[in-house]
Amino acid sequence: MSAPKNTNDSQSYRQILKSTTLVGGSSMINVGFSIVRNKAMALLLGPEGIGIMALYSSIVDISQTVAGLGISASGVRQIAAAGGGNEHEILRVVTALRWASLFLGIAGGLLFLAFSVQIAGFTFGNDEHASGVMILSLAVFLQVVAGGRAAVIQGTRDISSLARMSVLAGFFSLVIGLPLIYFFGARGIAPALVAAAFSSFATSWWFSRQIKVSLGSMSAAKVVQEIGALFKLGVVFMMSGFLTMGSAYAIRLIISSESGIHAAGLYQAAWALGGLYASFILQAMGTDFYPRLTAVAFDSVECNRLVNEQAEISMLLAGPGLIGTLTLAPLVITLFYSADFRAAVDVLRWICLGMMLRIVAWPIGFIVLARGAKAIFFWTEIAATAIHVGLAWLLVQMFGVAGAGFAFFGLYVWHSILVYWIARRLTDFRWSAQNLRLILVYLPVSALVFGAFEILPLWQATIFGLAMATLAGLYSLRVLAGLLPQDMFPAAIRPLIQSIRSA
Repeated sequence: MSAPKNTNDSQSYRQILKSTTLVGGSSMINVGFSIVRNKAMALLLGPEGIGIMALYSSIVDISQTVAGLGISASGVRQIAAAGGGNEHEILRVVTALRWASLFLGIAGGLLFLAFSVQIAGFTFGNDEHASGVMILSLAVFLQVVAGGRAAVIQGTRDISSLARMSVLAGFFSLVIGLPLIYFFGARGIAPALVAAAFSSFATSWWFSRQIKVSLGSMSAAKVVQEIGALFKLGVVFMMSGFLTMGSAYAIRLIISSESGIHAAGLYQAAWALGGLYASFILQAMGTDFYPRLTAVAFDSVECNRLVNEQAEISMLLAGPGLIGTLTLAPLVITLFYSADFRAAVDVLRWICLGMMLRIVAWPIGFIVLARGAKAIFFWTEIAATAIHVGLAWLLVQMFGVAGAGFAFFGLYVWHSILVYWIARRLTDFRWSAQNLRLILVYLPVSALVFGAFEILPLWQATIFGLAMATLAGLYSLRVLAGLLPQDMFPAAIRPLIQSIRSA
């Protein structure tokens, strides 16, 4: 077992696990909502309906990203950089953020409405879905305003409020959206997405009320100055988001044009399930880790230490689950959707491999964000988009919808190498010895399990995959037992943790 960690390291690991548990706990509750929602919508709409929903969602995502001009992400950075003790500076950013997000939400929603017929024609090849796209203008407005409110909570690292927001938004979007699909079928998809956006808006407004802002405390000129500061970095974030959402949109268009909307529904199902387990870790990185890293971004030693610790905890928590999802892909597809989606199994396995690399690469990528290296960030996103869409265009023609999953894996093979090279030059980053061991355990094991399903009978590959997932889980538990204080574990398993430590 590794040597005992010092007090500062233990506190840092405690903070990482605490934030991951809070955000992850809310994500796991939302997983329960997702099981109900996905299952019901799969039965009510089928793969083609899920494909329409995926295209609608991509349209909203890319539109609200452009309309928001990245001020939510830049607002998080500005608030985190101001520090908890500079209340006056924080209030200035909050005031500017709220006014800017309201204005941009209104402008974005109106522009989306004005061009909704053209957007529908470009996406679906006709104006059959024009009325649904018009309705989505409300979702664009609500998401932009909600993003500004949520950024305030994230920037101040109020993790518990973010977790509660996530759960409540997921709950209300389910109880409002599902009846709309039930009674109106495919015509209820757009109103259901608006209901989900309204749920996010309402919960973000409620939890951000505690940060009081006096509208008379800043002159109009000062508000404009602060908004300008948000825009300077925000435009880079916006371009990054546009490229990310745009590539998702483009890939769904490629699939639907090559294999039909039915195939786009299969890809959406695999994409949602592939990211389901990893999402709570990735969300925790953006929610708590990013503000913490920003505060020490120019202290290279401390910055590298935080990245290594975040990566270590992330791999320990995500590795066994992703191996398990890869192994049980047919069961997971049927459980969350229906037997009509079984053709998505191969896509899901490729996405699981890509997600394993994503878990490894993401903590390093935050170094670029925390340092505000706008040019590096922008051009890496441009390159990632070109590679992802280019691979998808080539591989979907060769292998059908499974090629889109292969393209995602190929993207993160390239991206993992690139961000490590960049981090070496920015902060002289190097993997810790423990992280190198984890990488040399989880990546080869994932590849072996994937390969087993290509060369072995299904039942033999499944037994092998379950055995590997179990061993990976025990290994993760053993390492976590050495990293964290005993009181961080649930009381029911503390005797087991003590036994592991003694061993």
